[in-house]
Amino acid sequence: MDEKKIFDRLSRVGIFGNVLLAAFKLFAGILGKSGAMVSDAVHSLSDVFATVIAWIGVRLSRRKEDTEHPYGHERLECVASLALGLILAGTGIGIGWSGIRKLLWDRGSIEIPTMLPLIAAVISIAVKEGMYQYTMHYARMLDSAAFKADAWHHRSDAISSVGSFIGIGMAKLGVPVMDPVASLIICALILKVAFEISRDAVSKMLDTACDNQFEQSLRTFVGAQDGVERIDLLHTRQFGNKIYVDLEIAVESDISLIDAHRIAERVHSAVEREFPNVKHVMIHVNPKEDLNPAV
Repeated sequence: MDEKKIFDRLSRVGIFGNVLLAAFKLFAGILGKSGAMVSDAVHSLSDVFATVIAWIGVRLSRRKEDTEHPYGHERLECVASLALGLILAGTGIGIGWSGIRKLLWDRGSIEIPTMLPLIAAVISIAVKEGMYQYTMHYARMLDSAAFKADAWHHRSDAISSVGSFIGIGMAKLGVPVMDPVASLIICALILKVAFEISRDAVSKMLDTACDNQFEQSLRTFVGAQDGVERIDLLHTRQFGNKIYVDLEIAVESDISLIDAHRIAERVHSAVEREFPNVKHVMIHVNPKEDLNPAV
């Protein structure tokens, strides 16, 4: 199955699954007198928009290079991930505010929930964890930042439902104030995930270098190639879910320009084969005896 079909299927599963789950949890929350479950339903509904944004971002980021965008469109997936993080943060803040309002101003109206929202919480935990595993499997396989963020939306919803379950359960045991307290716990968990998603998206939009482990692995690989006498410079930068590499290698100074070019071409091709996320390698060749290599 090609990438487009996989992303389309992930989107359908995310949209229809969340619409049905949000409707069920909203019904259970209202009928079962649980503000935490109503908050949980709103969270599930926000996941519908998250999946749509992820789908749009991925489709746009996979477009081919053109005259105006010679380096491609991969960063659009980072834009989608950032939007998902912000939506998630907004959802968390809304849920937290609902809990604060009930605790500070509407405390007298807090009711003890029925069993229905407790059952809904258990169903939600199972369904959303399944959706997380399903979405993350394909997101990792295709290295899609937007759908990884979408998967975390599913996981955060499962975590929200765990908070709802605890809050509703405590409320049924005679501590009704735990229902809005559960909303505050849900808010904190959601904001943490939103921060991590947004930070990752911004990092990839700012040409951030790859981690030391990747660069050391790349340096070792390049240094082992035939004809490479020394590595004078190695810079990496993340471009969406792709990586650009700038290399300066030293070769024997008495070989011909043609031979030096062949060495550079071999290194270029080898790196792109060995490291699938590397989109392009720019290589400059220095003579081995150069006493002032670039740093």
